[in-house]
Amino acid sequence: MRVRFGYVAISLAVPEGSPNKTTTAKALESIKEPIDRISRLRRIMLENLDTTLRILKYNSAHEIHLYRVTSKTVPLATHPIVDGWDYIADGGSKWREIGDYIRTNDMRVSAHPDHFTLLNSPKPEVLAASLTDLDYHARIFESMGFEAFPSLVMHVGGLYKEKSTALMRFREHFARLPDRLRLRVMLENDDKMYTAAEVLSLCEELGCPMVLDIHHHRCNNKGESLQDLWPRIAATWSGGIPKIHVSSSKNEKDVRAHADYVDLKDVFPFLKVAREINRDFDIMVEAKQKDMAMFQLVEDLTLEAGISRTEQATIEL
Repeated sequence: MRVRFGYVAISLAVPEGSPNKTTTAKALESIKEPIDRISRLRRIMLENLDTTLRILKYNSAHEIHLYRVTSKTVPLATHPIVDGWDYIADGGSKWREIGDYIRTNDMRVSAHPDHFTLLNSPKPEVLAASLTDLDYHARIFESMGFEAFPSLVMHVGGLYKEKSTALMRFREHFARLPDRLRLRVMLENDDKMYTAAEVLSLCEELGCPMVLDIHHHRCNNKGESLQDLWPRIAATWSGGIPKIHVSSSKNEKDVRAHADYVDLKDVFPFLKVAREINRDFDIMVEAKQKDMAMFQLVEDLTLEAGISRTEQATIEL
């Protein structure tokens, strides 16, 4: 069984390795001329795109095949203050260059729209903003030359007092998504409201892949065993490679917050569970120390009996 590892957005090993450069609406408002506002946004975006490509080259050199693209690549992309800005055109060939590099180097990329992207909100304005945000993410991947594939990780959303009603609303809004959005969505269990079992049932009903977050499962479950859930979760990926998220609690008082690194005890037991069905899968490390935490986890795992390292960020059980 092969397990590949990746990390989120920022590389701590790459000089100036943050593709999250941005600005604020207030700062833009201080610029009088619209053309100068766009010029500033374009400059920041191009810097982010250049940084993304540098990170991808670092990933390739270190045999990292899994990477989460930041949602902040385009500053203020969905804010009304930038209405009319064609950021795809302004990115020019950079978008395709990044996409070509990802394909050539056998990488798996994804994005995670922010927490305010809620398909089950009862408020029309929140739903509209959520659809705008999904469209923004889809446009990024389309500009890279990727057709619709599971690339956008989302949570189910809020409870809004009545969980069954909120779930029904999610089903309705999800079904209305155009294919270019719907086919990109993966659903993840969260740490407070929707358990892994609940999200799994929804994914099975909708034909949507599920991303299991084992940290969230520790925080939010009703006693369900991952030994029972994992075969079904893996099956939601049909012929694709399942993906999970791993992280550790910051401390005992703040169990939901992510720690700098990932504790081996928070991952190794799941690997033994996954080994029973012997299916390859990918692990996204969600830790404050980014790629440093990812490599440390891989190093820790290779010290365990029965685990070998086949690439710098890949192990085999």
